[in-house]
Amino acid sequence: MWDRLFTAQTDPPPLLVLVTAAVALAAVLTRLPWRIGRNAITIAHEGGHALIALLTGRKLKGIRLHSDTSGLTLSAGRPTGLGMILTLLAGYVAPSLVGLAGALLLGGNRITLLLWIAVALLLAMLVMIRNLFGIVSILVTGGVVFAVSWFAGPDVQAAFAYTGVWFLLIGGVRPVGELQRLRAQGRSPESDADQLAWLTRVPGLVWVGFFGLINLAALFIGALLLASPWLADLDLPTPPGG
Repeated sequence: MWDRLFTAQTDPPPLLVLVTAAVALAAVLTRLPWRIGRNAITIAHEGGHALIALLTGRKLKGIRLHSDTSGLTLSAGRPTGLGMILTLLAGYVAPSLVGLAGALLLGGNRITLLLWIAVALLLAMLVMIRNLFGIVSILVTGGVVFAVSWFAGPDVQAAFAYTGVWFLLIGGVRPVGELQRLRAQGRSPESDADQLAWLTRVPGLVWVGFFGLINLAALFIGALLLASPWLADLDLPTPPGG
């Protein structure tokens, strides 16, 4: 079991990296796949709120995941201060940062380890879920990841892991644009950005821009990590004197 978790797999075919990126991009840009896959983004978003709340000393009361892909994380503690600011900051950047962490593991060919860490995180989050849809969502997601990690062959595991990490990296960007569109329409007066604006006196638009910059940076760095096998296969010219 130890060897299975920590032994590095072989580099995936460069074509697999490109195909999984295209599949993830299509899922983010297409209405029905995005509507389904966005639940994974919401899980990471609310998980980010929950983790930072705990790390900053707040008392986590529970997490709710809804069928419209929205979510809510409740924590108790000071309504102002650094802990509350960091907790609010964590949500919109969490999917992209989780994707970046996954890209780091995949860059080291730790595919099975990545899948098992995902299962462990989902199980840890399960104990804090406070509604039926959220429980079902976590169980289904965790069950699929576990089944792939335990029963699937190396090629299927690689395709699944790369698609999932690409989806988090690319999909983490889209909700930021959706957030600003809702804010511009006056339909999200209590968004994370607006709560941060109230706490810090920094305009909500600045916080939306901050979310976007972090997520785009994570996408860029993650893409370089994931594409490293493909880049290594390119027959690049040797610099003069190199």
